[in-house]
Amino acid sequence: MTSRIQSASPAGPHGNGSGHPPYPAVESADGLAQVPAAGLGELHDTARRIAANVERVLVGKPDVIRIALVTLLAEGHLLVEDVPGVGKTSLAKALARSIDCTVSRVQFTPDLLPSDVTGVSIYNRQTGEFEFRPGPVFANIVVGDEINRASPKTQSALLECMEEHQVTVDTSTYTLGAPFMVIATQNPIEMEGTYALPEAQRDRFTARVSIGYPDQQAELAMVDEHSGHNPLADLTPVSDGETMLRLIETVRGVHIAPEVRRYAVDVVSATRQVPEIRLGASPRATLHLVRAARAQAALSGRDYVVPDDLHTVAVPVLAHRLVLTTEAHAARRSATDVVRAVLHRVPVPQGSAR
Repeated sequence: MTSRIQSASPAGPHGNGSGHPPYPAVESADGLAQVPAAGLGELHDTARRIAANVERVLVGKPDVIRIALVTLLAEGHLLVEDVPGVGKTSLAKALARSIDCTVSRVQFTPDLLPSDVTGVSIYNRQTGEFEFRPGPVFANIVVGDEINRASPKTQSALLECMEEHQVTVDTSTYTLGAPFMVIATQNPIEMEGTYALPEAQRDRFTARVSIGYPDQQAELAMVDEHSGHNPLADLTPVSDGETMLRLIETVRGVHIAPEVRRYAVDVVSATRQVPEIRLGASPRATLHLVRAARAQAALSGRDYVVPDDLHTVAVPVLAHRLVLTTEAHAARRSATDVVRAVLHRVPVPQGSAR
C-alpha cells in the first residue's frame, strides 16, 4: 500500500507560512472549510459500493463491514481485535483502498519510535533551518498493524492525532487533513512481547470489532475465490475523500431528539454504576455513541435517530472502554455481557424520534 504523503518545510506553527497542513488535503468541517452535505440516497449508494468492495476481500462478514462504515462516517477510529488469520489487516486495507485518498500503513514493532509515526525535524545544511518531514500519520487513513506490539511511548504518539487531529513536534503544531481515520489491529491471544493499550488510548477508538471465524460456506467460498490470487490486488477505489467529507456532513445533520439524547446519556451513565465494572464509560464515549448512532441511522436511510440505532452500535462503541472487576472476570463475565445487561435495564424512551 503506497502513501501519497509529501514532505514540507514548515515556516510557522501550522506547518508552513500559509498555515496549511504539510500535505495536500481537505480541511475538516469543524476546522476551517465547510463542505456541502450529500443526500441520504447518495450516502446509501456510496456505502453500498464500499461495502461490496470490502466484501470481495472479507467474505461473509457484513455486520463487521457495516460497523467499519459507521465508524468512518462518524469521524471515528476503529480497533480490530481478533486471533491471527481471520482478516484483520485485510479489512483495514480493503476499506482504505476503497476510498481514493492518502493512505499509509505502519507495522508496529517494539523498536518503533514516536518520530517514526509522527515525523521528525531534520536540519537542512543548505538553508540553515530545520525542516519537518511528516510521518505516516499524515494521511487520510492510517492502518496500524499490531498496535500493541509497540512500546507505550510509541503508542502515545497517536493520542493527540486521534483526538485533536493534529501533531505537535518541537513546539510546532501541524493540522491533519480530513477525513482522518486510524484503523488499528491487535491480537488478544498472543501476549508475549506486547504492551496492552492504556485506557486513555482505548477510549479514543470509537468502536472495536472482532471478526471471528467464518462459517463453513463462507470459508469454502473464500478458498474457491482467494486461493489463486490476492483479492486486494484487484481492489479499486469506489469513492474519494471529498465524497466522504460530504457524507460525513450529512451524518452530522441527522436529527436526534432530546429523549434519545437523554437515553444515550442514561445508558453510558449506567455503566458507571454497575458493581461488576471498575471503570465505566467516559463522557467521550457518550459523544462517540451519539455520532455512531447518527451514522447507523443514515445508513438505514433515515434522517433521524431511533433507540434501535443506539442498541445496534452500543456494544462496539462501549464494551472496549469498560474495565471489569476481578470478581467479574472470575465469574467469566465479559464487557459485552455487561453492556447488553445495561441496555436491557435502562428504560427505552417512548414516542416519536422526531
